[in-house]
Amino acid sequence: MSVVEHNLLSYKKLVPAHSAADSDFCADTQQKTFERDIFKRVPMKDLCKIARQLATLLRAGMPLVPALSALVEQLQVAPKHRLTHFWPQGDTLADIMQRVADNVNSGSTLADALKKHPSVFSALFVNMVAAGEVSGTLEDVLLRLAEILEKRVNLSGKVKSAIAYPAMMTVVAVGVVIFLLSFVVPGITEIFLEMNRVLPWPTRLLISTSAFIKTYLLLIAIVICAGICGIGFGLRTKEGRWFADCWKLKLPVFGKLFLKLEIARLTRTLEVLLISGIPVLSALEITKGVIGNSFIADAINSVKNSVSRGNNIAGAIRKTGLFPPIVFHIIATGQVGGSIEAALMDIADMYDGEIDRDTKTLVSLLEPAILIIMGVIVGFIVLAVLLPIFEINQAF
Repeated sequence: MSVVEHNLLSYKKLVPAHSAADSDFCADTQQKTFERDIFKRVPMKDLCKIARQLATLLRAGMPLVPALSALVEQLQVAPKHRLTHFWPQGDTLADIMQRVADNVNSGSTLADALKKHPSVFSALFVNMVAAGEVSGTLEDVLLRLAEILEKRVNLSGKVKSAIAYPAMMTVVAVGVVIFLLSFVVPGITEIFLEMNRVLPWPTRLLISTSAFIKTYLLLIAIVICAGICGIGFGLRTKEGRWFADCWKLKLPVFGKLFLKLEIARLTRTLEVLLISGIPVLSALEITKGVIGNSFIADAINSVKNSVSRGNNIAGAIRKTGLFPPIVFHIIATGQVGGSIEAALMDIADMYDGEIDRDTKTLVSLLEPAILIIMGVIVGFIVLAVLLPIFEINQAF
């Protein structure tokens, strides 16, 4: 039996579609995705372009192999982003796509050719392409794939922008305060110390803090750098990543935003996979592999196991205790009406809108909050410097 015939039987549910080989590939792809997230190997926007450009070429009537060759030519004239920043000899996307084109030209299916590069193409990408090849709607599937990847990029960009701007302001504020305490304040407070007068407590606190920072500035910098490196190496382990993902969801302000982001991702991914004709268990396994949060991925795995035992998706999601009630109620309603894909799409759209509103609200609130905190710190420094001057003036 050929690969295409086997896939056709699988997607028609005449044979079990979720085989051990599929599980191994999803697990391997999840690990590769984890590595890709750590090392920033393949920008998601480049994969969006590949899917959309290939779909456009196929819709124009170009056969698959010439379309892949045209895509390779386009990638060759584009800036050559290496798949890793650490090894200059790393392959470019054009090199990878050339190998894919050669494999397809040799008789391989596109999905099997992509499957040979799990560090570039996730299980979501490969399985959707396989479904498109089996159903004869490869260009439509590629367009849906490009749309879901673009939405992931846009959602991630919104959350990152909500975090990046306050973080940048915080770093600048801390840098300004350290500069003042290390190089400006000591010269001013030295004059007060030479007077041998009893200084106000704000001034004494400022002098002590300034002396500590000036004395241990190098040590503080080393400790901060070591902490950053330690966190980076910790995130490269499964345990460290799981702990960080769990901690992210418990943050007081951003935790709910991260949860909404992941729910929007997984519901949209699951919806697209089900529409493409992929069986539920395989769709859940693939969704688990492309979720960015390992804590939520574990929850999806428990949902998959529960569904494999005969339970419905809504009930399995409710048992995890991780998702808001509105999620499983909408899914349960969709199951009753026979339109679970539409229910998943509604959930994704709902959370897309909430994420957009939440990010704008966070930015509008955090900016003045950081400015106020910075103003209070600088005001305290100014007050600590001026108080001794006022006392000297009153004495004379």
